[in-house]
Amino acid sequence: MKIVIPGGTGHVGQMLCEKLTAMGHHVVVLSRSPRADDPNSIQWDGKTIGQWANSLDGSDVVINLAGRTVNCRYNATNRKQMMDSRVDSTRVVGQAIAQCENPPQVWLQMSTATIYDHRLDAGNDEESGWIGADKTDYPESWKLSVEIAKAWEREQEVADTPATRKVALRTAMVMSPIKGSIFGVLSNLVRLRLGGSIASGNQYVSWIHEADFVAAIFHLINDETFTGPVNLASPNPLPQKDFTSHMRNAMNVSVGLPATKWMATIGAVVMQTETELILKSRRVVPGRLLASGFEFQFPEWNAAVKELTSRMG
Repeated sequence: MKIVIPGGTGHVGQMLCEKLTAMGHHVVVLSRSPRADDPNSIQWDGKTIGQWANSLDGSDVVINLAGRTVNCRYNATNRKQMMDSRVDSTRVVGQAIAQCENPPQVWLQMSTATIYDHRLDAGNDEESGWIGADKTDYPESWKLSVEIAKAWEREQEVADTPATRKVALRTAMVMSPIKGSIFGVLSNLVRLRLGGSIASGNQYVSWIHEADFVAAIFHLINDETFTGPVNLASPNPLPQKDFTSHMRNAMNVSVGLPATKWMATIGAVVMQTETELILKSRRVVPGRLLASGFEFQFPEWNAAVKELTSRMG
C-alpha cells in the first residue's frame, strides 16, 4: 500500500513509519522540515495546499498525525498553536483529498483520548464516555484539551470526502522505546527515583503498546465498517500509583518518591508543562475495537512495561 503520513516526524510517526516500511509499504511523510536526501519526505506547511497534495492522489491510506505537542505551558501563544496546528492541518488534508482524482480509500485522523472528562468511577468508551459533561470537578484550564479535541474531530467530520472513509483515532499514550517517546520520559523519571505516586495516585492512566497501536491501525484500515471516533487504548487502564509501581519493578528501581499535588504543580512549572498531563484521570477503554474482535497483544501494563524495558537502549 501507499500510505501518506502528514506530521510523521514525531515519535509516534517515526515508530509507525519504521514499522510500515519494514512491512514493505510505500510510506510518504509530509513534514515542515523534510529530509533533503529522501524523496519520500515532502515539504508542507500544514495549512495551505501545495505540491504535497499530489502525493495523496492515488494513495491507499492517509494517516494525519500533525499537531503541536501539548507538553507545554498553556499560555495564550501555545494555546493558539495547539489549536491551529490541529484544525488547520486537518482542514487542508480534507481539501487535498477532495481534489484527488483517485482519492485514498481511508483517512485515519489522529485525535486524543483526552477528549473525555476526568473520571475515576468507570471507563470512557465511544458510546457512553463523558465529553464536556461537567460531571466532575476539575480546573477550568483542563477544558482546553477537550475543546481542542472536539474542534480537531469536527474538522475531519465536515470535510467533503465522500469517496474516502474517515476514522478519528482517540489515542492514549503510545508506549514505545523509540528515542524521545513518552515512555522514555517516564523511564527517566523512574531512574531518578521520581516514579512514585502523584497526589492521590488514584487518577487513571490510559496507554497502548506500540505493537497494538500498529495492529489497530491495520484493523481500522481493513475493516470497512469503521467510521467516526475509535478509542486506541489498552482495555486495562490503571491508577497512576500502580502504573508507576509496575515501571519501577520492571526497571529494578526500589524507590519512587511521591509528590503531593502542590509539588506536582511546582514541578510542572519547572518542566514547562501542565498538571493536566499528570493529574487528570484518563480512564479510557476501547469499546469499538473489542466489539469488532480485535485482540490486544499487550492488554496488561505489567507485561507491556517489561517488554518495553527489555528494548530500552
